[in-house]
Amino acid sequence: MLERLRTGIRDVADFPKKGITFKDITPILSDPGMFHASIDLFLERSRGKKIDKIVGIDARGFLFGSTVAYELGIGFVPIRKRGKLPYKTEIAKYSLEYGEAEMEMHIDAMMAGERVVLVDDLLATGGTSAAAAALISKVGGQLLEAQFLIELEFLHGRKKLQPTPVVSFLKY
Repeated sequence: MLERLRTGIRDVADFPKKGITFKDITPILSDPGMFHASIDLFLERSRGKKIDKIVGIDARGFLFGSTVAYELGIGFVPIRKRGKLPYKTEIAKYSLEYGEAEMEMHIDAMMAGERVVLVDDLLATGGTSAAAAALISKVGGQLLEAQFLIELEFLHGRKKLQPTPVVSFLKY
């Protein structure tokens, strides 16, 4: 199934800026079998663990994370780009391979000590995921694991998440 999923990832040159090759997952999302299989990867990894919440990163992490949370019968927490959440938030700055940004999470998104798993589509340089991990820590959550459909290993993003265990299903 991993090889079938790999065929569903489209490379888009020079997006969002020149020199970047974007890994586009929309073909996976539009194919019911591949979308189901991708969700199953996250579910198989998460079932049987004591998880209180799934945290998803704006925006593709919402697609995978909310579905996984629904299937596990637990809560979902969105982490968004700054200025998109309506209530009081914690903020974390981070660097991307093509610029800088800020992420935010509601201050009451989880209770202290809740066990969470971070879910997103792609791990690249690790800046976004490290910011998400910092937000989880700021509100008292316990990050058990970070899970990604795709990892660009040559960018060494998992180093920014240490000591959190990182799982990725498709590696480039």
